[in-house]
Amino acid sequence: MEAMRAVQILNPSGEVTMPRPERTRVMCVANQKGGVGKTTTTVNLAVALALHGNRVLVVDLDPQGNASTGLNVPHHTGVPDVYDCLINSVPLEDVTQAVEGIPNLWCVPATIDLAGAEIELVSVVARESRLERAITAYPGHFDYVFIDCPPSLGLLTVNALVAAQEVLIPIQCEYYALEGLNQLISNINLVRQHLNPRLDVSTILLTMYDRRTRLADAVEQDVRNHFGDKVLQAVIPRNVRVSEAPSYGQSVMTYDPGSRGATSYFEAAQEIAERGVKEPVSRNA
Repeated sequence: MEAMRAVQILNPSGEVTMPRPERTRVMCVANQKGGVGKTTTTVNLAVALALHGNRVLVVDLDPQGNASTGLNVPHHTGVPDVYDCLINSVPLEDVTQAVEGIPNLWCVPATIDLAGAEIELVSVVARESRLERAITAYPGHFDYVFIDCPPSLGLLTVNALVAAQEVLIPIQCEYYALEGLNQLISNINLVRQHLNPRLDVSTILLTMYDRRTRLADAVEQDVRNHFGDKVLQAVIPRNVRVSEAPSYGQSVMTYDPGSRGATSYFEAAQEIAERGVKEPVSRNA
């Protein structure tokens, strides 16, 4: 069974494809609470979609650069990165790197320079829409652009919300999961009212689910009752392989494709792809 799952996920023949959207879907992965699986979700969904025929760009907007690490993309000081786009108006294609070993996947890395960008952006003209302009001006076509946000609600996250059409919120199945979510939703509403009317919280993904606890079950019910069909049916379990993969510069998809973590992210990616075909997105990036 595990070997069959691995073949399905790695898709070596390239025959199995996930549906491609008519237009580019720009998805911002946000939650100001740290440690809920934003980066892990961004990396694994991007890899799953890319392995199944979609052209995917990951924009690492977190100064810690964890998404860059997870995709094994160089992001040490001196590497051209997303900071150059935001502050110095360098075209996005000049800082985009192909992800080694995974066709159809590219990454815009983040270096530690990005840590100062919040302060530097304050005095920049049209500071909230710098990232949107960079993505819109990109000459190539992507099916998906995933923006990995920092765990805060500062100007970097606002840039991501202005650039995106959809917000994907990972929610940890823990007691404090829903705390702070109201703040995030109200910020999203503010951005929708003033800066980006097409923004929509389209997807909620439950992460770190431990089937042995009643608490996880209770949190899942709460979230499903509150958000309805925005919540994906696929749920990401607590899985050691998911945690280990980044230390090898890999996603769990390539690190251990037969694991429960890889299977769950594969199912989540498939669900997102199928939803995108049912509900066409309103704008091309």
